[in-house]
Amino acid sequence: MSLVERQRAKPEGLRERKRRETLVRIAENGLRLFVKKGFEATTLEAVAAAARISARTLFYYFKTKEELLEYWVDDSFFNALGPTLVEQALGKNPLEATRDTILKLVSRYETDRSVVVDRLMQSTDGLRARKQISFVAMEQIVCDALRERYPGEKPEKLRTVAMVAFGALRLAMERWRQDGAVRQLAKYVRREFVSLGSVLPE
Repeated sequence: MSLVERQRAKPEGLRERKRRETLVRIAENGLRLFVKKGFEATTLEAVAAAARISARTLFYYFKTKEELLEYWVDDSFFNALGPTLVEQALGKNPLEATRDTILKLVSRYETDRSVVVDRLMQSTDGLRARKQISFVAMEQIVCDALRERYPGEKPEKLRTVAMVAFGALRLAMERWRQDGAVRQLAKYVRREFVSLGSVLPE
């Protein structure tokens, strides 16, 4: 469950509402400053000042800039991978099922905010490393779902399917960003999967 979902799930009294409002104010000002000044040039002290709170209060909510930025990362793609793959697997081979799962979910990266956050996540080596870690985690989710759905397939093959599929997604997203993120990301994803050809023949 994301930080946003955890906050919303709690019973909300006056104190909780004020805390939520402060959290959102910090997050919104942080994102605004990251976009305006750049991630590395923005300090948490500057975010605190913009949010009209003390630095000590800010640290109660966010310990690092990375944690603040991750508040805005939409994890719905991540959470939907396993269930969607199970739905898509009927009558398809593992690579087709994984491709169609990604195609069904990939539009979640196309909101204005997601595009902004994605660009910020590409702005430093440390953030890019965090992004790659998230892809590895998604590969594992898909690999586990494939092993459950295709028990007769070799686990090594299913692991390769997951790695190749998310490699295609990473290449698609890279080219999509290079083109200004103005066209449908799904078009880039389809192109990358077509280029795989018969890499993983049945």
